Amino acid sequence: MASSSISETLEHLRSRGASALIPFLVAGDPSLEVTAAALRALDQHGADVIELGIPYADPLADGPVIQAAATRALQRGTKLTAILEMLRSVTPELRSPIVLFSYYNPMLHLGIDLFLRQIRDAGVRGLVVPDLPLEEAMTVLGPARALGIEVILLVAPTSPATRCAAIAAQSEGFIYLVSTTGVTGVRQQVAKGVKTMLDTLRTLTDKPIAVGFGISQPEHARQVVDWGADAVIVGSAMVRRLAEPQGLDAVVSLCQSLKRAMRQELA
Repeated sequence: MASSSISETLEHLRSRGASALIPFLVAGDPSLEVTAAALRALDQHGADVIELGIPYADPLADGPVIQAAATRALQRGTKLTAILEMLRSVTPELRSPIVLFSYYNPMLHLGIDLFLRQIRDAGVRGLVVPDLPLEEAMTVLGPARALGIEVILLVAPTSPATRCAAIAAQSEGFIYLVSTTGVTGVRQQVAKGVKTMLDTLRTLTDKPIAVGFGISQPEHARQVVDWGADAVIVGSAMVRRLAEPQGLDAVVSLCQSLKRAMRQELA
């Protein structure tokens, strides 16, 4: 089974008046075997795209839940080579395209061209690099485009309209709208400024917009969909549940409840 591109997936959903659910996991927590099982389970139970984080020792954007998961994965010896080997075996089975989340330093250490070729060969369809500034983005965007990898850029709540327009022009797959300043993490409600940012971005681009950071409950997902988001990214809540004793069941349950809410099936 070959997944569609991220752009194709989101455009297909948008043509049906639906929004995409994008769960996030940390590769190797609690193990790569569980990660592989979770990818399969999420793909079968409501995920439209899946974001997979490469564990990194010095994360800038990750909150405590994801930092702790990355630390556990690294302590177990999780390496990029093993993550890609796992993905090579799993991605042919998935309908959902995989987006890899990586900080810039590991890419530079390996070599950007080699990194991109290796993730392409593992079946990865998209890439998020949270610490890649727009001014340096072409160092990744150019070679990634040549390999058919969509590089997704982030817009912060503090970004002025001119910068939002420049980011939107370069971002591929979708535009990642960060819902709040600071790091990722579970929050009680979605910042009201998200609607304003969505409205602003809509005047600047017709590309799909995904909202992430702080979305942990079905009500949150429903809210951002009502505000006009094309996709909802759920990270810390997924990562926390997968670390539980019945982790696979817990992430499947959350995935299903989020998807129901996004389809206006809240009880």
